[in-house]
Amino acid sequence: MRYHHGDLRRAMLDAAAEAIDRDGVDRLSIRGLARATEVSHTAFRHHFGDRQGLLTALAAQGYAGMSSTLRAVEVAGSEGFLEVGVAYIEWALEHPAHFQVMFRPDLADHDDPTLREALDDLAGALMLGAADFAGREQPGDPRTNPLALAAWSLTHGFVTLALAGNLPTGDTRAERVEMIRSVLRHLAVP
Repeated sequence: MRYHHGDLRRAMLDAAAEAIDRDGVDRLSIRGLARATEVSHTAFRHHFGDRQGLLTALAAQGYAGMSSTLRAVEVAGSEGFLEVGVAYIEWALEHPAHFQVMFRPDLADHDDPTLREALDDLAGALMLGAADFAGREQPGDPRTNPLALAAWSLTHGFVTLALAGNLPTGDTRAERVEMIRSVLRHLAVP
């Protein structure tokens, strides 16, 4: 059993992310993952219950990873706000499988407490840059605050277009980051 080692649950989530990267979320099957990872499908069911449980865990892992990345950004003024956006896009482009699952409410169990906690933490991380940019305390939920919603829409749309192959993202990481910054700077225009 190739993946049966210290952290089988994490290995299963990694295998799911690889399969989604390769084939898309709609083609993901627990039996196929079990065959590919050389564990029984009951091992997946033991850890996740069903396909929705697996995708819920993957989404929660994604929210937590993105939140951690955003919280690590130095936030100060409009440049900090911009860097939170860059970090959001870079994380999503580096984790396309998680990104596919995170923002598809039809795939995950949004009553799952781990998912709710991870999503709330991401909302807080998203507001860090917006609060500093706006020059006030955390201005609430990014899903309802106009500035945060504009930034989120722009960054999320950029990722969606880039992952679909509709945007040139440069030949190097540095070119991609500069392109992202040049797009996001439009939010800083008074």
